[in-house]
Amino acid sequence: MKKANSKGIIETEGGICAPKGFKAAGIHCGFRKNTSKKDLALIVSDVMCNAAAVYTQNKVQGAPIAVNKEHLKDSRAQAIICNSGIANTCVPGGVEISRETCRLAADALGLDAQDIIVASTGVIGQPLNIETFRQGIPRAVKKLSYDGSDGAAKAIMTTDKVKKEVAVSFHLDGKRCCIGGIAKGSGMINPNMATMLSFITTDVAISAEMLKYALESNVVDTYNQISIDGDTSTNDTVAILANGLVGNPEIDRQGEAFDLFCVALRAVTETLCRGIVKDGEGASKLIECVVKGAPTGRIARIVSSSVTQSDLVKTAIFGEDANWGRILCAVGYADADFECGRMDITLSSAAGELEVCRGSEAVIFDEDLAKKILETDEIKIVIDLHDGLKEAVAYGCDLTYNYVRINGRYRT
Repeated sequence: MKKANSKGIIETEGGICAPKGFKAAGIHCGFRKNTSKKDLALIVSDVMCNAAAVYTQNKVQGAPIAVNKEHLKDSRAQAIICNSGIANTCVPGGVEISRETCRLAADALGLDAQDIIVASTGVIGQPLNIETFRQGIPRAVKKLSYDGSDGAAKAIMTTDKVKKEVAVSFHLDGKRCCIGGIAKGSGMINPNMATMLSFITTDVAISAEMLKYALESNVVDTYNQISIDGDTSTNDTVAILANGLVGNPEIDRQGEAFDLFCVALRAVTETLCRGIVKDGEGASKLIECVVKGAPTGRIARIVSSSVTQSDLVKTAIFGEDANWGRILCAVGYADADFECGRMDITLSSAAGELEVCRGSEAVIFDEDLAKKILETDEIKIVIDLHDGLKEAVAYGCDLTYNYVRINGRYRT
């Protein structure tokens, strides 16, 4: 357990089951050939929740997204079901399969199908067999546990090498509150959502309107600021359930309580986002790009993302080459209006810190120190535009030979 930060937010155990009243499970039921790989996750609240979700901006969208948009019109849900291995995208009858999945889960849980969120991740264009759900869902329900976050986190993984799971606790009006989350994502990751899923739970009492506002505001600076390979996928969903069981006065407006909730939510989503990028397909290094001194927050986000999405920057980081000109170039073609003639660029990691550009011009620097900095597995690029007061961060990873190997045979 880590120390509390200045807001009293502390990382805790339990993942999506850390908040009161949430059970989860993960099982293998047959969507994947590897029987040792879990492929069906179930998350259930003891009581009805306020709910919100944000989806991919790809024009081609998986069938589960269409169903979730219907189900969340009333901003209420009590369970999430997700399979991995097959995306249920661009196949005949996909929407009906997602609806039937919700009906099967609802029957097994004693709920209404309208109150189920459904998700799928995996290969596009392959059909899902509803019989696999029919056989697997009752087993998943039997396995539900207040300690089940680990199983659910593993069940939603595809090419992920490690699970992404986190929880934090904090106090509102004297009540200990929790927010927990799991995520999957390793490739086909790009801003405006990606081939990633993230499910978040909380026991905070917060109105549906404020929950939606908190999630949508959060996504702008977290999930939409990560990139692995520049491909925006079809099934991406971030969903949050708030069951209110902690018993705090409901957050129904902006103010101190809402601000603290948003800070805690940011702690969860930022951790999950870093985990997704660090686990990028074939990746060996995480790249964090901080842009400060920008005219607006939007411009800072655009510029930082331009750098993390640059294939030339990514390959330079992989090759441990302090080729700062590639960074400067990526800043220059960012689609935004700002002054780029006074730019400073600094590279840093656990091995040290080094200025490589000042005033948008070359400086003499220690190449040996630069090499040591870039040999580590987490690299930070700080760019000061000296053109304002706003700041943003984007996360990416290096581009390696292994990325091509993995995606050259992804379907087969």
